[in-house]
Amino acid sequence: MANTLLMPKATAVWLVDNTALSFDQIANFCKLHPLEVKAIADGESAQGIKGLDPINTGQLTREEIAKAESDPNYVLKIAQAKYVVPELRKKGPRYTPVSKRQDRPNAILWLVRNHPELKDAQISRLVGTTKNTIEQIRNRTHWNAANLQPVDPVALGLCSQIDLDFEVQKAAKLRPAEVLEKSDSLLPASETENLPVDDILSRPPTPKEEEEELDADAVFAKLKSLKGPESEDAASDDVASEDGADEN
Repeated sequence: MANTLLMPKATAVWLVDNTALSFDQIANFCKLHPLEVKAIADGESAQGIKGLDPINTGQLTREEIAKAESDPNYVLKIAQAKYVVPELRKKGPRYTPVSKRQDRPNAILWLVRNHPELKDAQISRLVGTTKNTIEQIRNRTHWNAANLQPVDPVALGLCSQIDLDFEVQKAAKLRPAEVLEKSDSLLPASETENLPVDDILSRPPTPKEEEEELDADAVFAKLKSLKGPESEDAASDDVASEDGADEN
């Protein structure tokens, strides 16, 4: 991929203001017409455009500018980029080399076992297979199911770790949240210590255990046994006092 000049007109503005290059050299480098460069120099064009330093962007060197300034016939050459940005892969089925296609069933088995949350479409994107093959491996109806061994697709070179992590995170986001069963019992302190007061108050009270029925006769009998002989002596004293009163 050939290098392309960033913001040609802004670069031309900077070169006009900061170098002694000819209009033809600037026009040739920035892919502009010489008259357009002259209009920039005269202030008739690009008045609101801020100049872009091609040295800071890595598209020109000071040595290249100095060489062109010393020779009006010299043609400026754009500098080679230090870092090559890979082209984005177009959407479509992933291409798998012929030498690695025999490893796809093992990779599918690994994905099915280790990441059951992945959908068939996601597995298909990762290893470049079909939904029919995935279904056969899930159901153990694949013609070579007895000999399959789960192997990480990243280790096999069928996909990158970034692609795998992306699909796993995407599947985790789409997974519905688990609904906990409601319970009437008290929650442990570890779960309620950080809850807001309103949430705790809004919880339904726990049902009280049924109170045992009280036997009145048993209670009075127990109280009478606790009094013991003191109650008997008191009763005899009461009888004696009553007899004395009668004699008088």
